[in-house]
Amino acid sequence: MKGVILHGGHGTRLRPLTHTGPKQLIPIANKPISQYVLEDLRNSGIRDIAIILGDIYPEKVKEYYGDGSRFGVNITYIYQGEPKGIAHAVGLCESFVD
Repeated sequence: MKGVILHGGHGTRLRPLTHTGPKQLIPIANKPISQYVLEDLRNSGIRDIAIILGDIYPEKVKEYYGDGSRFGVNITYIYQGEPKGIAHAVGLCESFVD
């Protein structure tokens, strides 16, 4: 089984917290929000995870998660580029989940 984490969106309602990074990397209890999702997937036995990156600080996401080995998973990055909605982002994962 494989997992997908959507990591897009501009986070305009979370400003000023999102002026320097994506909303998914905002820490809650000393961990980025999306790390909780990644750990839940891993703890459920899902080791192959795709992270869909938007156009807001994708390099910071890659810098934080790397290849996933430090979290015990394998991460594949898929770029959405410009925001076209959740359905488009999920559609980009088709070849990953096959």
